[in-house]
Amino acid sequence: MENKMFCYQCQETAACKGCTQVGVCGKKPDTAFLQDKLIYVTKGLAQVTTALRKENKEIKKDVNYLVIENLFVTITNANFDNTDIKNYITKTIALRDELLSSLDDTSSLGDEAKWHEGMNEDKIGVLATENEDIRSLKELITYGLKGMAAYLHHAAALNYYDENIDKFLQESLAKITDENATADELVALALETGKFGVNTMALLDTANTSSFGNPEISKVNIGVGNRPGILVSGHDLHDLEMLLEQTKDSGIDIYTHSEMLPAHYYPELKKYTHLVGNYGNAWWKQKEEFESFNGPILLTTNCLVPPLESYKDRIFTTGAVGFEGCKYISADENGYKDFSEIINLAKTSNPPTEIETGEIIGGFAHNQVLALADKVVDAVKSGAIKKFVVMAGCDGRSKARNYYTDFAKALPNDTVILTAGCAKYKYNKLDLGDIGGIPRVLDAGQCNDSYSLALIALKLKEVFGLNDINELPIVYNIAWYEQKAVIVLLALLHLGVKNIHLGPTLPGFLSPNVAKVLVDNFGIGGISTVEEDIKNLIG
Repeated sequence: MENKMFCYQCQETAACKGCTQVGVCGKKPDTAFLQDKLIYVTKGLAQVTTALRKENKEIKKDVNYLVIENLFVTITNANFDNTDIKNYITKTIALRDELLSSLDDTSSLGDEAKWHEGMNEDKIGVLATENEDIRSLKELITYGLKGMAAYLHHAAALNYYDENIDKFLQESLAKITDENATADELVALALETGKFGVNTMALLDTANTSSFGNPEISKVNIGVGNRPGILVSGHDLHDLEMLLEQTKDSGIDIYTHSEMLPAHYYPELKKYTHLVGNYGNAWWKQKEEFESFNGPILLTTNCLVPPLESYKDRIFTTGAVGFEGCKYISADENGYKDFSEIINLAKTSNPPTEIETGEIIGGFAHNQVLALADKVVDAVKSGAIKKFVVMAGCDGRSKARNYYTDFAKALPNDTVILTAGCAKYKYNKLDLGDIGGIPRVLDAGQCNDSYSLALIALKLKEVFGLNDINELPIVYNIAWYEQKAVIVLLALLHLGVKNIHLGPTLPGFLSPNVAKVLVDNFGIGGISTVEEDIKNLIG
């Protein structure tokens, strides 16, 4: 059967080999091709900006931002709107051509910097790179850069930028267009991408904590009230803050969904009394949960599942998110977004239907955990805590992911789970108890807050006087789904972390030879059964 498309950037790609007829995510072939085209012309823009920097010419902030946004638009479950993507392509080509006019030497530019609509499209798309290993490495880097762009986008919303990161990102996009790049060069670039991934997560951590304060240990209600509500999903805390400010004293409650749960840990967001709780679970359950919420839903970033017609008219998108037929909320020139249409709809909606009750606890980012360092160290020295298990990452639809619930349940009572990202929903509502007052599930926050887990590990290494982070009583059993997980993985590899178990499957975009490099050099492994993995990881 002839391929209508090819995409293998997420964990659920068909047969772990690639979606060729329609995306498991819901992406259609025409959308997949437009996203490939957008990445192609963005690489061309990056070639131009890289050449301009070599001539010591300034690249404006709006150019850097467009590169970030283009990459974010193509991340899994972010934008399904063909019109949106076509507009990004047109804007990118126009900006590229404008910058070309100020470039003195164009000899370093490749086909990507010259392409226009109607020209040969054979080189557009993943499979244009014939060598399987080179293709695998280039895609590994590309997906890492997409994840990095997502975090840069969140930081930019809070007016935090880093020109050095933008420079690296664009230079890397340009480098992976080189048809003569060797496997060794690309492996080195992948690890350097991890280094800048750490810098990116540090930038976002600074942006979030400077804007909203350091996360605090917090109990979050998972029930509902009797007032109408607005549900906020995605990851963008700035969008949530604007909505909270605009809904003060409106009689409307605001609920978080999926990766917005950690908003409840930040002092400057917690102060809004109408931020009343978290509704539902991880992103993939949104079809049932958006239906039962009854009120409008704001998607601030990925992850959007193509909505059902029954609630599609209650979906609002913003930022990089788009879906045909859903209302889009744009920002003005100062970044302000007017949410009055969502607010007015909420006032006419029924209160959410209750789907569960109780509380969950979180807020264990690096600042909070380091404040408890003495207590944690004493628990380790006394033997009360034998192992920390990092179970960060993503959740997803696959039934194989129930492994992570079973794994958490099977862990000995002297182990503590360190988590970040929506993977937490596989176990954060289990009653796993505590160790001397330290909860056995320490939730640091969103997927980007995996940076917190790295800082915690580095601090423990220092406290215990160890030479190598891998000497710590910490093991890694991480779930992945999309490209933000890829940059987290590369960041951990850059920090020297070894023997990471990755599941529920290893990425389909890793060729056998590239996978072998990761196994041989970093001890990357898959998962097996709960019993075997408990035995091998915990002992």
